[in-house]
Amino acid sequence: MSNISSNVTPHGGHLVDRFVTDSQASFPTSHIERVILDDIGESDLVQIATGAFSPLTGFMGEEDYRSVVLNMRLANGIIWPLPVTLPISREQAKRIAVGDAVLLVDRESIPRAWMEVTSIFQTDLQSDVYAIYLTQDTGHPGVRRTFERGPIFLGGPIHVFSTANPPHDFTQYIHTPKAARDFFQHRGWKTVVGFQTRNPIHRAHEYLQKCALEISDGLFIHPLVGPTKADDIPADLRMRAYEIVISHYYPINRVALGVFTAAMRYAGPREAILHALVRKNYGCTHFIVGRDHAGVGSYYGTYDAQKIFAKFSADEIGITPLFFDHAFYCKACGGMATEKTCPHDEHTRLFLSGTKVRAMLQAGVEPPVEFTRPETARILMEYYTRGNFSKAAEK
Repeated sequence: MSNISSNVTPHGGHLVDRFVTDSQASFPTSHIERVILDDIGESDLVQIATGAFSPLTGFMGEEDYRSVVLNMRLANGIIWPLPVTLPISREQAKRIAVGDAVLLVDRESIPRAWMEVTSIFQTDLQSDVYAIYLTQDTGHPGVRRTFERGPIFLGGPIHVFSTANPPHDFTQYIHTPKAARDFFQHRGWKTVVGFQTRNPIHRAHEYLQKCALEISDGLFIHPLVGPTKADDIPADLRMRAYEIVISHYYPINRVALGVFTAAMRYAGPREAILHALVRKNYGCTHFIVGRDHAGVGSYYGTYDAQKIFAKFSADEIGITPLFFDHAFYCKACGGMATEKTCPHDEHTRLFLSGTKVRAMLQAGVEPPVEFTRPETARILMEYYTRGNFSKAAEK
């Protein structure tokens, strides 16, 4: 794709665009196999089509899949940390052959794309999930979902219908990588820091973001609003919290809010690499990697998601990671700090676990301002005290 805005080279060298016009999409659909996309498949389809997952042009075939699982690279050597696959049933696999075209439909049977089948393969999920997630425990939501999706996959390039985009709750915040790059260029931002989150912004997040703003032209807050595990805080609630905190506490001319409609894999270190590469495709020059990025439970070490970047050269990654320690409020310092900046012991530091914060919210007790802004706390309290949510996985 030519005429790319922003001075950041997309991953793999160019920004992928897999949308087709109605005339380009014309082919017989009545007698070809229909493959139903699950929620992850629908989400991945959009990421591939818009170029967020550049350089992928479709769902992975066997060669790329095995290389990614074993080496965190595509078969051509380009870094890619996680499989992006299209699962099918064993029965349907018998009806499809390499060289066929299949129609990809959503769960309401609406055609979304067609796909050239270049690969049909089966894999050993037991060994694969351990390589990807470092555990086979089905208590891990990524592991459980991988097993549920099954071991048989179709691979091949996709051609996505431009008229088949479904409505979305956050349409005003959905920006393609190309649109984000245009926006950054229009603002004159030469350095842009990306921030990934699936939780409301609390004071520790705010501290990291504002530290990054000190060394950059702009901040791109890019929360994930695609499929997540059932006990994560709902996206609509989080978006209300993002909007109000940004409007009250951030320089509006230096912050952009978008949404990342991808599915959450909870793959810890590997997913931190994916999140960085995606933000490079969006035009970011830097990416914040904090404590237990993309982790869940205690499956990963506190800073494993930072350490994994050392496996690759800076040129290969192509975006500068910003590594931050866990931030906290220090009563002796009188402000936010980390281990790198605070000389005081733990008795002066305010740490609130997710469990304790949930208990406070459910009891109608507003968390202290040292932990979260009052505006965010009120939004969360309204939700929790209605009894909607008792097991949220908040960090």
